[in-house]
Amino acid sequence: MTAAATIAAIRFGYGLPLPAGAAAEPAPMLAALAAADAMAARYPGVGTEAALALAVRVQAARKAALGLDDAARNAARKETMEAASALAGGAARAAVARALANPDGLRERLVQFWTDHFTVARRGLPYVALPSAMVEDAIRPNLTAPFAVMLAAVTTHPAMLLYLNQDKSVGPGSVAGRRRGRGLNENLAREVLELHTLGVGAGYSQTDVRQLAELMTGLSFTPEEGFAFQPRWAEPGAETVLGRSYGDTGPPGLEPVLAALADLAVRPETGQHLARKLAVHFLADDPDPAAVSAMASAWAETGGDLGAVTAALLGHPAAWVPPGAKVRQPFDYLVTGLRALGVTGDRVMAMPGPAFRRHVLMPMAAMGQPWQQPRGPDGWPEDAADWITPQGLAARLRWSMDTPEQLADPLPDPRLFVERALADAAAPELIVASGRAETRRDGVGLILASPDFNRR
Repeated sequence: MTAAATIAAIRFGYGLPLPAGAAAEPAPMLAALAAADAMAARYPGVGTEAALALAVRVQAARKAALGLDDAARNAARKETMEAASALAGGAARAAVARALANPDGLRERLVQFWTDHFTVARRGLPYVALPSAMVEDAIRPNLTAPFAVMLAAVTTHPAMLLYLNQDKSVGPGSVAGRRRGRGLNENLAREVLELHTLGVGAGYSQTDVRQLAELMTGLSFTPEEGFAFQPRWAEPGAETVLGRSYGDTGPPGLEPVLAALADLAVRPETGQHLARKLAVHFLADDPDPAAVSAMASAWAETGGDLGAVTAALLGHPAAWVPPGAKVRQPFDYLVTGLRALGVTGDRVMAMPGPAFRRHVLMPMAAMGQPWQQPRGPDGWPEDAADWITPQGLAARLRWSMDTPEQLADPLPDPRLFVERALADAAAPELIVASGRAETRRDGVGLILASPDFNRR
């Protein structure tokens, strides 16, 4: 029987060995999640203010470069690219370091889950740090808040507005729309309904999409000011979404938008959609319906309180069956591999840029998950078949065989490493085979490439 500590580490954290002070039972895990976020202070990320300041700097440098000769222009371009790379790269390092060092592994896993749920991608050099800033300011502080709080924070964040072109959406009947002929963009409204709240097939119509899109006109941002509501862009009059009218008591503004988001956050379709999505991510591609029902009930009873929903997940027996039903996505696999090899968060933060790219970012891309470059607004796939591909498996095999000896000197004895990396989740066959390997390199590589290690 797999021990609870092993299950907690593999299913709800980033693998073994558990960091000192890590909880392995539901009550202390939830208490740690509700406590202060120590890792945010230990390994600071990139906030929205800093990400937008970079955009201002890049745009100013580009403008200034227009009057320079080629050599000076290239030097200025190199300087701004290095500044952008340093900021965005620091955020990536912090994400890995936090996942490695945090005894509250559930917090880091939930950050990654909600980051994927609210997918954004980088949009050009000036805004390269905005996706990390959205995680830092809109997602990470709200893991146990009502879902409406996180939804509003994400929907109005510059990273989301830019990614889904909301910053270019203008009401056809607005002052700006009539004068400039600019049009309505439905991207954000559609994804809020289809991906972020109700889910596909939840009974909303194209009319609901358009009405929500018109309600959201005016949501925008500038690099100098951050989020801003533009009244001259907002479609005048009330809009009706799922049978309820918004914006009928005054001029267009942010309040009706937030009211619509709050209503969407507590609808039963949203609770069911996200309960199943959480179960699929943490438990199995085809999760126990009772576990989904328990989380959906907690959602309905608490108005979408994410702490209560997480408690329902941890409190269900399906959460504590032996692991192995899910395939680790590349980020998960690499962080877990680094931890098993003894790489610490401090070491990641001190790692030279080329080494971090070689050991983490480049392998992650080769395995099919380039950092902050998802395939579309629906995020990364969950099904095992999407990750167990010839190319993905080859990249995992290369990493498992080539990287350990570059990070661990000396390489551990495979007979000890299998216990460190998997404990009682290691199959007897793997224990025997790794112990019989001709070299330590072969034995350690065999463990990291094994189905036992690639699944959670």
